[in-house]
Amino acid sequence: KVVAVTFIYISCPDVCPMLSDKLARVQDALGPDFGTEIAFLSITVDPEHDTPEVLKDYAEALDADLAGWSFLTGEPAAVLEVARQYGVAVAPGPDGQVEHTLLTTLVDRHGTMRVQYLGYRFDPEEFRHDLLDLVNEP
Repeated sequence: KVVAVTFIYISCPDVCPMLSDKLARVQDALGPDFGTEIAFLSITVDPEHDTPEVLKDYAEALDADLAGWSFLTGEPAAVLEVARQYGVAVAPGPDGQVEHTLLTTLVDRHGTMRVQYLGYRFDPEEFRHDLLDLVNEP
């Protein structure tokens, strides 16, 4: 599968919800390829607060199709290591917030990172097109 990997946290006051909403709209535009050829992976950068139950509620609120979209947490050290491997910096912020690089990474079916989008203002149609291009690669 082609995978889009994002790092978010549920109590994020601004950019994470906007990114997740954009992914939810692209999920709907991918049609039958979503879940079979394309998967989304959202990993929390706040594993102390984002329990599996919190992530499940968040996924339901987004109308995430869990056949193709997983929301993951884990041991804090492991989560930080995975974030680092994707080029995502994570640090404590004010008022319990978590400062982190907002990167969305596309990984091809061979496990190679191919495209990264910084922030949440990228074009959803370009994102959809890039995902489908990776699916259609030989």
